[in-house]
Amino acid sequence: MEADHPAGAPRLRWPLTAVLVTGPSMSPTLRHGDAVLVRPGGRAVRPGDVVVAVFRSRPDLLVVKRAVRAQDGGWWLTGDNDLVTDDSRAYGVADVRGRVVARYWPRPGRVRPRRL
Repeated sequence: MEADHPAGAPRLRWPLTAVLVTGPSMSPTLRHGDAVLVRPGGRAVRPGDVVVAVFRSRPDLLVVKRAVRAQDGGWWLTGDNDLVTDDSRAYGVADVRGRVVARYWPRPGRVRPRRL
């Protein structure tokens, strides 16, 4: 049985992983406390995508950032909040684990790539 979807609602393919956003680095796109759905694999990451990644210099830290450019077999990432610099400017290249495709709480909606 197929679930009802409102007109224009995104249809999400599985598998998806839930991730909780902490900190202000992706504001205003994502805020502290937002819950997002991440698709590991799928289409290749493109500049402007919001991703979940691990910095090579901080393998213990899972982050949500925006992909800027491919570099050294990984990605250069930045946050949307220019006042917070806990991104590739501080930690270097990161390895992407998946793309953020939607926020499901508290304001459900698609998380769209941004043209860079």
